[in-house]
Amino acid sequence: MGELTIGAFARASRLSPKALRLYDELGLLAPARVDGTNGYRYYVEAQLPRARLVAWLRRVGMPLARIGEVCDLYETDPPAAGLVIGAYWARVETETAARRDLVTFLVDQLSGNPAGKGVDEMSDMRMRYAAGTDRGLVRPVNQDTAYAGARLLAVADGFGAEGARASGAAVDALVALEESVRGADVLNGLADAVDRVNRGNWEGSSGESGTTLTAMLWTGSRLALVHVGDTRAYLLRGGEVSRITHDHTLVQSMIDAGSLSAEEATSHPQRALLLRALDGSADHARPDLRLHDVVPGDRYLLCSDGLFTVVGPDDIRRVLRTAAEPADAVSELIALALAAGGPDNVACAVADAVTV
Repeated sequence: MGELTIGAFARASRLSPKALRLYDELGLLAPARVDGTNGYRYYVEAQLPRARLVAWLRRVGMPLARIGEVCDLYETDPPAAGLVIGAYWARVETETAARRDLVTFLVDQLSGNPAGKGVDEMSDMRMRYAAGTDRGLVRPVNQDTAYAGARLLAVADGFGAEGARASGAAVDALVALEESVRGADVLNGLADAVDRVNRGNWEGSSGESGTTLTAMLWTGSRLALVHVGDTRAYLLRGGEVSRITHDHTLVQSMIDAGSLSAEEATSHPQRALLLRALDGSADHARPDLRLHDVVPGDRYLLCSDGLFTVVGPDDIRRVLRTAAEPADAVSELIALALAAGGPDNVACAVADAVTV
């Protein structure tokens, strides 16, 4: 098979010579041969499928490091590579939706749209709420913290020797925002609070202690969500229950990549391994932040993994649909976790959006 110059290969692959040189330096697309005298790069036609895949993945915006992984997988298992690309795009669409919410919020703020104003100009909705935790039947101490108030729902799941203190500190930092943060400052306030907790409360723990955190702060027209780890938020709307957070865990990343099914994840030996948490590490603490539109009749559930790992989704849906009050839902869900053996601490916070 004849060799192609870098110019000829660039035309065939729809990649520029400059891009080909960069991808060679990064180890992403090495030439078949480099002339030892003049340094010219030469390619072969067998490299075109990988090069064209690189071009398409760059066009959809995939990071270079991820492209290398997909291309390596493509050469041994093309269907698996397709699943990884699909999972990547699903994640992009989720993040785009979150950014769209933020843009809408900023436009409201800057244009004076009443829908974007703060709690001082609240709509005719308010939250009816309840929260509870239980040590469970196995763990010696309770490291979960749950809170429900007029503006804030929060659940944190601590781990390590200082886990109880970590989860308490995370929720306390957000409780302080209930009266001090309004309107456009909500998202900045949540981000700053999470950063302070991560840096200040268990510095030097080296990841041995920390907490997950999921919280929603009511702005008067929307709920601002902050999420780190594998505590979860669910929404009951129109009789349908959906999860509105994405677990930051190893098994969830494997599900996203198509290498693990949701059913397999429930028994995976590393199902509790977190990829993000408030553990003193800046690399691990990056929270998801988004705004969520609220309609009358919405019911929200925030919970720790001590609930959803032992209570099936059908039971969670049933309780959210049938419990008359948030306090009833909290009590029933915790009772179900205990009836299932209560192997972990369990925490729940439930709120209903009601008209006044």
